[in-house]
Amino acid sequence: MSTDPTADTKTGRVRGLWRHVDGTRSAAFLGVPYAEPPVGDLRFAAPAPREPWPGERDATAFGPTPQRVDGGDTLIPEPAVSGEDTLSVNVFTPAPDDARRPVIVYIHGGGYVSGSPASSWYDGAAFARDGVVTVTMSYRLGFDGFGHVPGAPANRGVRDWIAALEWVRANIAAFGGDPDRVTLAGQSAGGGAVLTLLTVPAARGLFHAAWAMSPAVADVPGETSRTLSAKIAQLAGVPATLDGFHTIPREDLPDLERRAALPETDSKLEIARALIEDALSWGPTVDGELVTRPAVEAIEDGAGGDVPLVIGSLDDEMTFITADARRALRLVPPGLALRLLGVDRDRRRHYLAVNTEQRRKGTAAVLGRYLGDVVFRSLVARVARAREGAEAPTWVYRFAWASPTKGWALHCLDVPFWFDVLDAERVEVVAGATPPRSLAAAVHGGAAAFARTADPGWRPWSEAPGATRVFGGPPANPEVIPDGYRSVAPLV
Repeated sequence: MSTDPTADTKTGRVRGLWRHVDGTRSAAFLGVPYAEPPVGDLRFAAPAPREPWPGERDATAFGPTPQRVDGGDTLIPEPAVSGEDTLSVNVFTPAPDDARRPVIVYIHGGGYVSGSPASSWYDGAAFARDGVVTVTMSYRLGFDGFGHVPGAPANRGVRDWIAALEWVRANIAAFGGDPDRVTLAGQSAGGGAVLTLLTVPAARGLFHAAWAMSPAVADVPGETSRTLSAKIAQLAGVPATLDGFHTIPREDLPDLERRAALPETDSKLEIARALIEDALSWGPTVDGELVTRPAVEAIEDGAGGDVPLVIGSLDDEMTFITADARRALRLVPPGLALRLLGVDRDRRRHYLAVNTEQRRKGTAAVLGRYLGDVVFRSLVARVARAREGAEAPTWVYRFAWASPTKGWALHCLDVPFWFDVLDAERVEVVAGATPPRSLAAAVHGGAAAFARTADPGWRPWSEAPGATRVFGGPPANPEVIPDGYRSVAPLV
């Protein structure tokens, strides 16, 4: 008789595997489908309910991923798994029993065009060790997930997120989880997904708390989505119709998506300006039906105000991108550089006045900080301020520990600390050979506590506006500071 763990879902039995991590046994169920494969007529359709399968389904290996090729030299290792059955979840649990443990559902990042739930950085073993069930999901990316296709529903990627959450509500009890204690979490585009789902009526009741890490919202206008999709058709040499788009191989889309989104200019300055003004070309679209308005605008009007939220970012999300230009920019005053990027005089003067420490590091550091502030950190402050009168509390944090190999508290660096997977593949590339275990204990511990109690353990911003937990700051500094996002005030 098999001793492997099994669970009975609404569509059939699945068989996972036991694992021993850090001396603790837990179970993993990988590649469990939550919808029919999005192929053929279903490629651009809303996710279709999964048909039951006979017998016992093997769930011991990651399922096929919507990302068709490996991410390459990305900050997070993002393996691609071939195959068509790409809409699946992975469940990490202490045991598939009736214990009704708290649940975290995690949405990966990748700018809405890449990323893989098969990454070792998203392993839920540490959460299982701490009594929390973790679910990671795949979803359609790029054009397949978010492009405008005549005759097809918009926001197919958003519909995938909702379908996965509906699967969790219906099935997680079979894996030892409590469907009434679901925390939705995500990083980068996944963090943006969290904010989007806070405001989408179709997602109400599917999660009860939320954690947004370095959120990046797209809020692509409908007209922009239509224009980009028309460019995809033109570049691929097909008609901009449902039948025409069906003929484009998915493997060709990453290149087509990049080419369609690039500004029609050879000027690096104009390209930089475009990236700052519209950093994400693919992603949730304001379609007037499922996504009725931009996420922050909806939050400002009270959407999702009854859901406890943790939100934060890293101190230098994007500075690693501009750091290589340090020598070329050493004689360019920061104010001039910001003016060339189109920042008006009052805003750049105010911004430089509250970022004096960054100015000492040079113009490249200022530009990198500004890029990260525009895309990520100002959004954190906007959301926190918008929720100051909300029913549920909001907690804010900063991740300030600088990578010993990259030199900055850069985008994605916090992920292995949040999951407490410091020994995972390629973590040492960004965190060095001996990343601080105490920092992982603090960050991961806050996430586990939030999943269990809807309180991460520090004073909320909603109680004391500006209150910010700083992870990895100087030892002599307090852990919670009174105005942690003062440096982005000119951008809010």
